[in-house]
Amino acid sequence: QVQLVESGGGLVQPGGSLTLSCAASGRTFSIYIMGWFRQAPGKEREFVAAINRGGDSTDYADSVKGRFTISRDNAKTTVYLQMNSLKPEDTAVYYCAARRYGGFSDLKNPRVEPDYWGQGTQVTVSS
Repeated sequence: QVQLVESGGGLVQPGGSLTLSCAASGRTFSIYIMGWFRQAPGKEREFVAAINRGGDSTDYADSVKGRFTISRDNAKTTVYLQMNSLKPEDTAVYYCAARRYGGFSDLKNPRVEPDYWGQGTQVTVSS
């Protein structure tokens, strides 16, 4: 069993930055592909970013490419999402997710649930 706990959300002005963290319990963190998703009010949950087990390969949604950076520290069992140049449309609840098997396409597949979800952290971008 893995528990994921997100933190770092909050209120930020357009153009500002935030860094989200997702701390995982357990010592098997490095065997999971990790990802960030978000859900805005009235919308479906959408993929934001993913990182492979070793941390040397990443994938991003087109809407955040060039602005967001995902990273992980396997020793600290934590995955991060650095968000820069934030826009009002980035407002959402952000969730981290872990998937044991497969690759990025499997994690992003909306018809297949990841193995674990965090509880979410609210990000609000507003002036």
